[in-house]
Amino acid sequence: MTTTSTTSTQSGGARVAVQRFGTFLSGMVMPNIAAFIAWGIITAFFIETGWTPVAQLGGFEGADGTAYPGIVGPMLTYLLPLLIAYTGGKMVYDTRGGVVGAIMTMGVITGANTTMILGAMICGPLGGWLIKQVDKIWDGKIRPGFEMLVNNFSAGILGFGLSMLAFFGLAPVLSFVSQVLGNAVEWLLSAGLLPLASIFIEPAKVLFLNNAINHGVLTPLAADQVAESGKSILFLLEANPGPGLGLLLAFSFFGIGAARATAPGAIIIQFFGGIHEIYFPYVLSKPLLLLAVIAGGATGVATNVAFNSGLVGVASPGSIFAVLAATERNSFPGVILSVILSAAVSFLIASIILRASRKRDLASGNAGDLSAAVAKTQANKGKESSVLGNLAGQPVAAAGDPQTARLVSNIVFACDAGMGSSAMGASVLRNKLKKAGVEGVTVTNQAIANLTGDADLVITHKDLTDRARQKSPNSQHVSVDNFMNSPKYDEVVGQVQNQKETTK
Repeated sequence: MTTTSTTSTQSGGARVAVQRFGTFLSGMVMPNIAAFIAWGIITAFFIETGWTPVAQLGGFEGADGTAYPGIVGPMLTYLLPLLIAYTGGKMVYDTRGGVVGAIMTMGVITGANTTMILGAMICGPLGGWLIKQVDKIWDGKIRPGFEMLVNNFSAGILGFGLSMLAFFGLAPVLSFVSQVLGNAVEWLLSAGLLPLASIFIEPAKVLFLNNAINHGVLTPLAADQVAESGKSILFLLEANPGPGLGLLLAFSFFGIGAARATAPGAIIIQFFGGIHEIYFPYVLSKPLLLLAVIAGGATGVATNVAFNSGLVGVASPGSIFAVLAATERNSFPGVILSVILSAAVSFLIASIILRASRKRDLASGNAGDLSAAVAKTQANKGKESSVLGNLAGQPVAAAGDPQTARLVSNIVFACDAGMGSSAMGASVLRNKLKKAGVEGVTVTNQAIANLTGDADLVITHKDLTDRARQKSPNSQHVSVDNFMNSPKYDEVVGQVQNQKETTK
């Protein structure tokens, strides 16, 4: 069952490079999405134009003429950038890297005249990398008893220097860059060209470049817009679930074979669960369908531009519930209509394409099998996806079994972010273990970068197994093609049951 895969993600190419960059960026932002959501809720309720304006919390002039700082501004100015910086530094060099990265980021925050989420994404990992290099200089050369003194002062002195560099050197540069990017967005809006962004965003989503665009570019710019106007349309460019919904509805009515049978279930996962990757194989099974999601996305953006609607915070994942929860008080008509119209346009175009090719597909024996498209989607993503497994429905090729002598009590599902597909896979296996009456086995999910090596068994997509092995070389590794419906789960359950029996 265990497959020693030759990792395709190790290959070069611009797409893979951008994916890795996007994964790194999202790795800094996604663990802190809860903070963005909390900030969005506070903003929605307490700013001057919110549901329940409160000057002391929203940060505006009260009835008594007092100008309150509130907590909305400080959260955006300090909390969110510092969280991102700490996470980025920690990704590079654990806690020590996170601390130095946060110190450096404080310099760029206070030296800039705008929100420095972009600065945090640079200073956080840069500070972590620099303290890592400094530590290498005297690694193994410190006299016993002086370790704490050297470590604390080296990090402190480096942090001091980096904060000064960030304050006087980076802050003006990044302020200028932020201003240029902000002006570019404003120009696109004023020129009515923002819907054209869907030409790049929708194909990028299918190629799993969405994290690089969404969290690397759009979220920092959107946060600035919220600080200025209380909402931002940029949060919706990628998160609108309408285009995917329309596509899947078209497959539900006009698809054939397995694609048609699985589309209704995929709608629930995509529209309500917010996991957009579920519809990517449907697009890849017929690339002309990119026109449908591009047109749907552009329609949604145009609608929000027309209604001047936007969100107050990140809608992540892109579920309709998350979108509505983050919608600005006066933007509900525009946001809801943008979802409906984008779904309608996507459905219409996808239906025409599917009906036009229906006879040809049937004649060629194409019964809507999504296996090839799922494999292509996962290859694009560079990892296994738990939600795609139900689509393919094919058994996972077994190149070996995970039978080892090691007693399995700690199972970890690992993927790039450790929050999406791996979480769903862990949930599936937990249910299987529960139904089998197996107790005393912990099943968790985490990012491959966070594997500590103490897991008894690590389950990953076959394209990520080599990376997981490097992080946890002493663990048993299981490679799957399908997180949601892999037959290997039954083998893992059987293995655990057998081990439980033999150790009684």
